[in-house]
Amino acid sequence: MGKTHEGIDGRLRSFIEAQPVFFTATAPLSADGTVNLSPKGLKGSFAVLDEHTVAYLDFAGSNAETIAHLRENGRITLMWCAFQGPPNIVRVHGRGEPVFRDDPRFRELLAHFPDIDPTRHGLRAIIVVTAELVRDTCGYAVPFMAYESERDLHGKRFAREDDASLSAYFTKKEHIATSLDGLPGLPLPLPPSSV
Repeated sequence: MGKTHEGIDGRLRSFIEAQPVFFTATAPLSADGTVNLSPKGLKGSFAVLDEHTVAYLDFAGSNAETIAHLRENGRITLMWCAFQGPPNIVRVHGRGEPVFRDDPRFRELLAHFPDIDPTRHGLRAIIVVTAELVRDTCGYAVPFMAYESERDLHGKRFAREDDASLSAYFTKKEHIATSLDGLPGLPLPLPPSSV
């Protein structure tokens, strides 16, 4: 049976902070727009800021659908599944905002992620999500899967980039500055990093 929670604390917080992967879902307002669902990993790139606010680091990738959808309407759902231990699924439905590298809040927010070196991954923004609905459900049908280790490919690929080359990389990619549906995505040129 599903249960609604007042916030992210205690058992729920411990559960989501222990998961090596989570998923984000966003969509544009247009009825025929493209729904986006993304897996997120990299140990240390997610943080619970308080009982109603979470954040994660948005790194270089193949597109910027989440950023585009959040800039348009702010709707986002995050989901964690228990692939080991007792079955559980947690969803945080809320409003999200991309905080870009030139935002005065960026440096303070980045301090919540001490266990990862963002310079190795092409950090584009910090996504901050304010929870409006927090629910957990049984997850009985989610299979057991073993976590082996982090992949090092993302860090190896983007560690060699500086601000100028990273901005050039994003400019060349088809769906970074605009989404699949033509919405504004990542602002380019990329603001210089303050880290």
